[in-house]
Formats: sequence, structure tokens, C-alpha cells
Amino acid sequence: MIGALNDHDLEVTKQCFAPDAVYVGPVGTAEGREQIGWYFEHLLEAFPDLQLTPWCKVPVCDPAVSAVSEYVMTGTHLGPFLLPGGAALKATGRRIAVRAAGMCTIENGLIISDREYYDQLELLSQLGLRVPEVVA
Repeated sequence: MIGALNDHDLEVTKQCFAPDAVYVGPVGTAEGREQIGWYFEHLLEAFPDLQLTPWCKVPVCDPAVSAVSEYVMTGTHLGPFLLPGGAALKATGRRIAVRAAGMCTIENGLIISDREYYDQLELLSQLGLRVPEVVA
């Protein structure tokens, strides 16, 4: 899946998932290949040079989890990026390098569950957004 996503091949990326797979990320949940494909399509629109660089694959003791990896997500923000709440951040031209981790459950060679974790504050601050000051 990482290879297909790095090649920006949405059809191959979608085919890595079971028809009823579930993707859970910091911004929400996508259910089924089409919703998962929609999520990745928008991610690639926002970061057309997106690359995921795995740097650690963790041995898994839980037979229900088939793959755990840590990686760095890099890219240049050149298109609208969907924000929590449904708004879109216009292209900033900024580069990102965000550390992330993911856990996939695989059955019959297809991903049935993919849970991805990254620090949204780290990503949004790299895009130039700031946390509003709290007045006590």
C-alpha cells in the first residue's frame, strides 16, 4: 500500500484494501474502498509530491495485527487540505515532514483495518496554522 501511495496510484492503493475495510486516522474514519480512496485522493491533491518513508517495522505479537510501522510523511502543500470540521486550507507552498505510525490488519492479502496516528498539531503548525492564545 505504501508503494502504491508513493507512486500516487489511487486504483492500486484502493485494491490493497478489502471492499469493506476501515481506515481510521486523526481526522476521522473511512469505511469501504471508495471512501478510503476518496481520503487518499484528497491527500494527494493537497500534497501532490507526497511520500511515505518507513523507518521502523515493529515485530507484532498480536496475531490480529499483521503490520505495524513508523514512517515520515513528506510533501509540499500545493492544493486544498481538508481540516477537521470540513473547512479546507488553501495551498501554502510549505513543505511538511510529519512522523507517523500505522497498524494494519490483513486477511487474505488485503487490508481490512488500517489505523494511522500522527500529531495533527505538528502537521498544522508546519502548514503555518497557529493555536490561538488563551486569555486567562
